[in-house]
Amino acid sequence: MPIDDDALFIEDDSNEGSLSGSAVPVRSWKIAIVDDDEDVHKTTCFALQYTQILNRPLEFIHTYSKEETRRVFATESDIAVILLDVVMETEQAGLELVSYIRDELQWRDTRIILRTGQPGYAPEEDAIRDFDINDYKTKNELTRKKLLTSLTAAIRSYEQICTINASRRGLHQIILSSASFTFDHGIQAFAAGVITQIAALCGVPPEGLLCAQGELNEGEAGQQFNVIASAGHYSNLMNCAIDDIDNMKIRDALKYVLTNRESLFSENNMTLYFAGRGNRPLAAYIDLPYALSEINHNLLEVFCSNLGVCIDNLSLVNQLKNHAYRDQLLKLPNRLKFIDEINDIIKNKTAHQVLALIDIDDFAEINDVLGHHYGDLLLKAVADRLRSDLGENIFLARISGDVFGLLGHESQLRPELLKALFISPFVFDDTAHAVSTSIGMVELSGYESDGAEALKDASIALKRCKTYQRGSYTLFTRKMGLEIRERATLMQHLHEAFDAERLFLMYQPQIELSTKRFIGLEALIRWRTDDGQLIPPTEFIPLAEYSGLIVSLGAWVLRTACFLMVRLQKAGISPERIAVNVSVVQFRQDDFVDNVRKALNDSGLPPNHLELEITESVTMASASMFEARLHELKNMGIHIAIDDFGTGFSSLSYLDKLPVDRLKIDRAFVQQIDTPEGPRIAELITQLGKKLGLTVIAEGIETQTHWDVLSAMGCHEGQGFLMGRPMPEDLLLEWIKEFGMASK
Repeated sequence: MPIDDDALFIEDDSNEGSLSGSAVPVRSWKIAIVDDDEDVHKTTCFALQYTQILNRPLEFIHTYSKEETRRVFATESDIAVILLDVVMETEQAGLELVSYIRDELQWRDTRIILRTGQPGYAPEEDAIRDFDINDYKTKNELTRKKLLTSLTAAIRSYEQICTINASRRGLHQIILSSASFTFDHGIQAFAAGVITQIAALCGVPPEGLLCAQGELNEGEAGQQFNVIASAGHYSNLMNCAIDDIDNMKIRDALKYVLTNRESLFSENNMTLYFAGRGNRPLAAYIDLPYALSEINHNLLEVFCSNLGVCIDNLSLVNQLKNHAYRDQLLKLPNRLKFIDEINDIIKNKTAHQVLALIDIDDFAEINDVLGHHYGDLLLKAVADRLRSDLGENIFLARISGDVFGLLGHESQLRPELLKALFISPFVFDDTAHAVSTSIGMVELSGYESDGAEALKDASIALKRCKTYQRGSYTLFTRKMGLEIRERATLMQHLHEAFDAERLFLMYQPQIELSTKRFIGLEALIRWRTDDGQLIPPTEFIPLAEYSGLIVSLGAWVLRTACFLMVRLQKAGISPERIAVNVSVVQFRQDDFVDNVRKALNDSGLPPNHLELEITESVTMASASMFEARLHELKNMGIHIAIDDFGTGFSSLSYLDKLPVDRLKIDRAFVQQIDTPEGPRIAELITQLGKKLGLTVIAEGIETQTHWDVLSAMGCHEGQGFLMGRPMPEDLLLEWIKEFGMASK
């Protein structure tokens, strides 16, 4: 029955009964018809009945809504073409299915022909621009001939893409491997792979060469083309300029393609152009033992188009890698690249290798005093000397600001040789600058961890050197590593303990020695682990200060102590004051005074009942800042005590200017009372306190002798095991009750 070609999609078409009911062949093209109009399904099938495309029949899959399509497509595969209606149950149903097909199902090969009877809902230009569709037709223009033409083109494209994916799986590996090189080396490796892949794609021997446009210098006319990869009997042309190629046929073909930017085919050879956007267009010349078929031409067209994108990506990736793995100031490998090199040494078990970190002593001060420009010049001078004197066998990198990393044989990286490199001063800007360095080293022979761990161990050795042997070197040892890791583990557990509220306060009474009157408390933080072990404050307080946890921890101690004092006041059993220790880290915080004020306001504790104990190290850390904040606290009515007095290096003249109320004799000096040295220092501090008009309190009073000696020399107050151990709140209440009864 003849088909009216111009009326294929007229709504009143009545050719419903002409659909073929024959069995679908095993090898067929799957065509999905997605439309909510039953007549469209029937008319399309009728128009295409008995049709074969590329020698294969058609198999139709019918769905009538977006949701039905999602269900059916979830169990389908290998659909060649989808004839998709734009408007179904909603105006955007068809376009939403496009996103589902491409993004969720990841069907990149399937061709999508968008059909609509209402083009206004999805304008053609917008749909093609915004969605991954392959063709767009209105239903009234899609006659049988045009439908067949569009479908044939779509199936042919689908077959070609499938062929490419099946036969060119190695292309993806080329793209991935090319990103692992710098651009200069990566483009050559990439190009060599391209020749192999093109030859395999066409089924011909890899007899060819690949050229790139060289970098153009400003003001130069013309273009310089060079061979960057060659294979087979052209291998001798590697790095040759095109103008120097003896074979005129090859020379002219390459020039034509690179100049006109289009591929060139003949019966015996082809010259392909890869359309990258950068300034290095590529062309490949390949010998052909026979003329290519149409499918080969189509495959090559897609291949060249994809490869042009790869070239652009290769350039971009290598630029990023250059920034990721190279220090831009010194043009040296950076920390990441250094770790990669260490990993290679460890993996290959290279013998007698050493890792060394060289740190310029006092570099921060150089920057502060002379400026960053001067510091940069010094870094460049050091890098140049290390590079020139150590030679190419040593891998040199910049690890951080003023730290250089070295990898090489132990005979070339002996500490005395490295130190000798810095004997002569560095001269730049007509100025000689002497440099002192500290070195941390790790032996890599038999090293079992990875590069990052090795670098960390070298950093540990370097830090130990800067702390204890500045200007010398330190070799990392297993014991050193264990100490650091135990410290790190303890720090982690401390954070966990604080978060889990496993830290608590204990309180030790303070007594007036002359009257035995209960006059104060000191709040002392304690840490009991899950297994019941008490960690001494001397171990975890420095960790808290180092990690910054002391800020939160100190704020919690202050608030807890203030609230306890208020509870004692309400119970009518409070002493005159409660003392809280403050670290130098806390005191340096800009909001420290505000936090103290807030703790007092929230708890309702009058300021004159709070005493802050501050160590000598705080008073000397930042004199002007300390003095200003100390006066601010004093003006609030808060008492100030200098803790552990005599153990530091305080300036007495400076101490005389501070608004301090109390000096605290360290327990070490109290314990000396029982030794041949006797109470000399304790007595000296007591007399100094009296001269300055300060109250003196001694800690660590454990015997009656301590009490008697300190009382006789005029020490005002004391605390220690003799009067009361540090105790939790409930035991403190019992102690206060018993003390009150005893004093009566």
